[in-house]
Amino acid sequence: MAERFTPLPDAPIGVFDSGLGGLTAVRELRRILPGENIVYFGDTGRVPYGSRSTDTIVHYAKQDIAFLLEQKVKFIMAACGTVSSTLPAEYTDALPVAYTGVVESAARAAADATRTGRIGVIGTQATIRSQSYAAHIRSLLPDAEITATACPLFVPLVENGYFGADNTVTRLVAQDYLKEVQAAQVDTLILGCTHYPLIAPIIAQIMGPGVTLIDPGRCTALAAKAALEKAGLLRSGTDGAARYFVSDTPDSFARLSEWFLGEYSGGSVTRISVEGYPAD
Repeated sequence: MAERFTPLPDAPIGVFDSGLGGLTAVRELRRILPGENIVYFGDTGRVPYGSRSTDTIVHYAKQDIAFLLEQKVKFIMAACGTVSSTLPAEYTDALPVAYTGVVESAARAAADATRTGRIGVIGTQATIRSQSYAAHIRSLLPDAEITATACPLFVPLVENGYFGADNTVTRLVAQDYLKEVQAAQVDTLILGCTHYPLIAPIIAQIMGPGVTLIDPGRCTALAAKAALEKAGLLRSGTDGAARYFVSDTPDSFARLSEWFLGEYSGGSVTRISVEGYPAD
């Protein structure tokens, strides 16, 4: 574990994910905190995390965090539902800087939004297997009725460009995946993976106007703002920039970043290896 240090307002926010889906959280950070600098690491060489064992996910996440700490970040965001559902609190609580994952923030937003107490969660296999969303929601709403469904095909569909609102393939897959949460008559649905906001229009059309969709990236960006403000670490201005690092070839980054970042696309991208970083 890295030694504690005193973070400064000008230090960057560190964000990581198993791939590039976490860029949707970076987009929200840049909208909400335009003055902040961001260092993003996407572990594209070892993606996906969602189908890995718990031990492997924790090992990878610790290496990702070690890299971000080397960049002297002031705050770490796990923009990955799988990591947020798996990494032990005793580890994250001992980090030298504040840390947040996407699960707790999204669970709180869902608890605030529901009218009936019937909440749906969709995510990777590891996220759903962990039951982390259910645990956080029930800590806020003990009587909540939670329906959770794994949607393993959504990530590869998004990363291959199958996310247009009229995409027939993704719509058919989504119709099948969402049958259970529809049958449960949920009024709130957590998009429990940072890739999923790109197909939110399809999901919204299938679920109908009576269902509120919760975007964990946005919820967590708002939580980061509150935490930094409380700690006196907000950086003022609107000139924040982002630097991007990946563990596999950056060739596809330009295309994918346009999809995930929208108007905030662009910025340097560097290939690195985190294999040698500590995972203790």
